[in-house]
Amino acid sequence: MDDVTRVLIVDDDPLVRAGLTMILSGTDDLRVVGEAADGAEVPAAVGAYSPDVVLMDIRMPSVDGLAATEALRRRPDPPEVIVLTTFDADEYVLRALRAGAGGFLLKDTPPAEIVRAIRTVAAGDPMLSPAVTRQLIAHVSEAGVDARKARAVALLAQLSPRELEVAEAVGQGASNAEIATSLFMSVATVKAHVSRILTRLELNNRVQLALLAHDAGS
Repeated sequence: MDDVTRVLIVDDDPLVRAGLTMILSGTDDLRVVGEAADGAEVPAAVGAYSPDVVLMDIRMPSVDGLAATEALRRRPDPPEVIVLTTFDADEYVLRALRAGAGGFLLKDTPPAEIVRAIRTVAAGDPMLSPAVTRQLIAHVSEAGVDARKARAVALLAQLSPRELEVAEAVGQGASNAEIATSLFMSVATVKAHVSRILTRLELNNRVQLALLAHDAGS
């Protein structure tokens, strides 16, 4: 059971929930432990089922996925979140990523890719490629760019020169191994730097750090 990733599906469309459940039922290491039809149901569902990963729809009638993700990521030891959307250039997706989601999936993503994405995020790695991040950022509203840049610059100013180099590399989409090679350090040292950066800046994951680095360079 320790090797099984527990998944909670949150979507107001019962057909989407059924389809995702069917896809994951064909795996040995992923298990759907519960479902919810609205963001308002998420706190109770997480408390009841203790999922490792939540597949979170963005647009729901009562409490949307953005608000639910923000509330969820404020919990102690929260599950990872993958947001679900029908659009690959949705402003709400970027807001959810800023709130701490580990990535996003289009609802027409092939089953094998959905499974791979859940496994990736469950392992603590972001499933958002640099190319997808750039595409998403390029399509969203530019409102508030100056304010975001000022905040990002102020936060990154807290870092040491070495930590800033690591943060900038994360923002460019580099893996730990790639950062280690380019900055002449061990992978373990890179991981330690990233962990300290996330703690110091009160960020949830590498996706948030990458977005912060992007904002600082806007």
